[in-house]
Amino acid sequence: MKSTFKGGVHVTEYKNTRAAAIETMPAPQFVTIPLSQHIGAPAAPVVAKGDYVAYAQVIGRVENGLGCPVHASVSGTVKEIKTIENPVGRSVQAVVIENDGLYTLSSEVKPFPKPLAETSAEEIVNLIREAGISGMGGATFPTYAKLQSAIGKADTLLINCAECEPFITANHRVMLERPQEIIGGTEILMHALGLTCATIAVEDNKPDAIARLREHTTPQIRIAELKTKYPQGDERQIIYALTGRELAGGKLPADVGCVIFNAETTAAVWHAFYHGMPLCKRVVTVDGDCIARPTNVLVHIGTSYRDLFRYCGGLVKEPDRIINGGPMMGFTQWNIDAPITKGASAILVFSKDFAAKGESRQVPACIRCGRCVAHCPMHLMPQMLVQLSMQRRYEDMKEFNVMSCVECGTCSYGCPGSMPIVEYIRVAKAAIRAAAMKGGEKK
Repeated sequence: MKSTFKGGVHVTEYKNTRAAAIETMPAPQFVTIPLSQHIGAPAAPVVAKGDYVAYAQVIGRVENGLGCPVHASVSGTVKEIKTIENPVGRSVQAVVIENDGLYTLSSEVKPFPKPLAETSAEEIVNLIREAGISGMGGATFPTYAKLQSAIGKADTLLINCAECEPFITANHRVMLERPQEIIGGTEILMHALGLTCATIAVEDNKPDAIARLREHTTPQIRIAELKTKYPQGDERQIIYALTGRELAGGKLPADVGCVIFNAETTAAVWHAFYHGMPLCKRVVTVDGDCIARPTNVLVHIGTSYRDLFRYCGGLVKEPDRIINGGPMMGFTQWNIDAPITKGASAILVFSKDFAAKGESRQVPACIRCGRCVAHCPMHLMPQMLVQLSMQRRYEDMKEFNVMSCVECGTCSYGCPGSMPIVEYIRVAKAAIRAAAMKGGEKK
């Protein structure tokens, strides 16, 4: 029997690029690299206009607090440091580099000098920090901090290869084409955590990836099959499906003895240890009815959407919306010249006709059917949260655990009344956070 969780929905998969092998895209003439691509404090630039930078050289650092260094994804000249908007609309600094096409590697890039068995947990944490690795599934939490906080607390290491969002197949292709990197990265994380076993979790709609991983795995690493259901890739759902442990709102996986890393994040750890390479490139699924040639592309961080689309044959229809991430939890973008970041697993481009397939022309209205309650993987009462949000009773919503909502979109997807449930909840959560910050400032 396949492992699963309570609630959730079966969504149309649209895994159009599952058979599209990863292609390596040459870096464009200019890359624009944001200095904040992670949860935590933004990095401060350590280069200036006119400086020459080597490929994989540090160009931004976070001196204090949570954060990740940022590296040059090409070699060349810093043309400017400017302010741009990131995928969620926040203003961040970015370094624009003119690519010289030489990819002159930084002298700092070297494999770790000791065998894994002789490496301490502290050395691995520091290695991952210096490599600038943050969660590549979209959450962008600094990987070193997650690992550091789990050492001594976690007894279960889980590698998230579910990839349950429609359209996205980047992790699927990494599993098929680079399984040894995922297995090797898992072994590094196991060693740092002091664990003797780990589990790689894959949805059962990827039988070829499951078979491929099993060809390369070791007795200490189990490949677990998950039932295909959305949002199976959410960390709370994976923990429950594989261990039966329930993660309460406001708690971290380490609080129930678990730690979870994304598949491509794990592969990035392998690259950092065995090759000394920081996170400068990532695999991105490019799809949607506007894309001439949907595929999976290994892209240099800082490549613009425009350059990426050009590499994929251009746009064959007038785009109505560009989405960074999946259609369920991704963010609509407004700038075709925005750059690829560490957390961009997919860029989807839809025409008005395709986008309209999932939209209703009726006036949104709750018909009290209870589907949102039945499907909610966090076992909340979405219809009650919407009513309270419409009345701006944000403090009352806290009693209904609104902050536990993972914004997966399951409720909105299955709503026959076409209510934009997630939007109401996001507005409420933002208001609650803003009020909490104001209260903290007054104190």
